[in-house]
Amino acid sequence: MLGFITLLFCLGEVAFPTFMLCLVYPFSRKTALFWSDYITCQCARVVFAILKLYRKFQFLGDKENLKLLPEQFVVISNHQSLFDIVAYLKYFGGKKTRFVAKDTLGSVPMVGKMLKTQGHCMIPRHGSPSVAMSSIDSFASRVLQKKQIPVIFPEGTRTRDGNVGQFYAAGFRRLVEGTKLPVAVCALDGGWQISRLNSLFRNLHKGSYRVKVLKVYPFPETKEEEKRILEESRELIKSQLEEWRKLPVASSVV
Repeated sequence: MLGFITLLFCLGEVAFPTFMLCLVYPFSRKTALFWSDYITCQCARVVFAILKLYRKFQFLGDKENLKLLPEQFVVISNHQSLFDIVAYLKYFGGKKTRFVAKDTLGSVPMVGKMLKTQGHCMIPRHGSPSVAMSSIDSFASRVLQKKQIPVIFPEGTRTRDGNVGQFYAAGFRRLVEGTKLPVAVCALDGGWQISRLNSLFRNLHKGSYRVKVLKVYPFPETKEEEKRILEESRELIKSQLEEWRKLPVASSVV
């Protein structure tokens, strides 16, 4: 019963801005951007607050290492769930965070219109590599111009079991070379446990979503440095996940 009440509150929080976004999207991109920014800035915060109140679900975002971050940077992270987007919107601030995502998300209600309106990078799932690289080039130019934070998941797909998959280099290299920004390695955990509807409410109860900046690298000037960052970042993330999973459920961020 409590899970149902939580769902109603969460849906109620996003229902009106989602309706307004869908209503104005075909007619005014400026107004659609207003509602998209509202959803990313306000709803992400409120939804986590509702989950904490009714399901004792915690968002545990490390604040100490945020001090390490420069004004603008590229984020590379492991990927567990569609909720990862919501977690990073809350962690970094919704208005300035932009994602490299598959264009299949464009068909997801609210999410698709929000991503398109805000200028996220939508990679064609079945397109040629040259089309994907061109999309990333345009995205790199936009985030530089608007001083936004680009986030890329080098695994390319969500994990089903919480383990860190292989990191692919092509998209990361193109984005870094296009922006020439420092690289922040981030780890997150918790999304894989709530990625499926049949386990969503069971795992929400007293669960947690952890996010942490692990290390910041200067802009890699060679392909060797890019390769080293990818390899090291994967190991850093794996180690952080192992450390988190040794903690009691209600433990604070480490």
